[in-house]
Amino acid sequence: MEQRHLGRTGLRVSRLGLGTLNWARDTGEQDAAEQLKMFWEAGGTLVDTADIYADGGAEYLLGRLLEGLVPRSDLVVATKAGSVLEPDRRVDGSRRHLLAALDASLERLGTDYVDLWQLHAFDPHTPLEETLQALDVAVTSGRARYVGLSNFSGWQLAKAATWQLAAPDVRNRLASTQMEYSLLQRGVEREVLPAALDLGLGLLPSSPLGRGVLTGKYRHATPADSRGGSEHLAPFVAPYLDEDAGRVVDAVATAADGLAVTPLQVALSWLRDRPGVTAPLLGARTAQQLRAALSVEALSLPDEIRRALDDVSAPVHHYPDHDWSTL
Repeated sequence: MEQRHLGRTGLRVSRLGLGTLNWARDTGEQDAAEQLKMFWEAGGTLVDTADIYADGGAEYLLGRLLEGLVPRSDLVVATKAGSVLEPDRRVDGSRRHLLAALDASLERLGTDYVDLWQLHAFDPHTPLEETLQALDVAVTSGRARYVGLSNFSGWQLAKAATWQLAAPDVRNRLASTQMEYSLLQRGVEREVLPAALDLGLGLLPSSPLGRGVLTGKYRHATPADSRGGSEHLAPFVAPYLDEDAGRVVDAVATAADGLAVTPLQVALSWLRDRPGVTAPLLGARTAQQLRAALSVEALSLPDEIRRALDDVSAPVHHYPDHDWSTL
């Protein structure tokens, strides 16, 4: 698998990443082991998790698999901290919480360090400089090699990245930002992606297949064994089952028919090769789903198909999202 630099850093990662959101919840240990082995054998290196996935279960499961299944040194292990499941708050960006969460993640993962440690979300109730200081402590203490963000808006990302760049001798450059991005969710193109490109952050798209909708599986009905058919994930899929999304999915299916490939391959190839994208994160539930996604490595979309997909999925941009002179 082709490797790419993560933002404006020396860290190289595979241009597809393996996500673990489903691990220890919808994906058991045997299926997770099969996924990890398959991903590694395909040349994949970037594996993304979070302390909140399955209440720590995903990290614990990944740690068990790192004991003997795949060499730790062959992987770029990324995790996240900051999300909390408390009645009165969803994010805790305090230095106290973040560093304690990192130590807990390392224990579950069974490792002394993570290659990429990410803030899971912006905390409006904690001074940003305090939150960012936790990232610097993580790097200087050797517990993290690189640091990044997740789910920060454009202004939040720009403020954080600029703060870090303002004192290069004592603060660490942000390497990446993880955001939802697909043909069905192009909101990051308004402000987040331009900021990331300007400030040298690599973009790691989550839900690259539009929460599974871009595979075409929901075109005519909702499969009972799909996320949309499950009680706890149906609300997650529902926003992408409207008429506008249907037009995009139909266009993807038409392109797939013309190229004799699958809609999954078309949608994933389009995203993988977007400007600023480092590695879409594949959130497969089964090894079969992952195998289908990994097959995209050999596909590059023709320019005319890429432009057609750009047009049918184009988000509406108004002032001041884009340069005023173009509006």
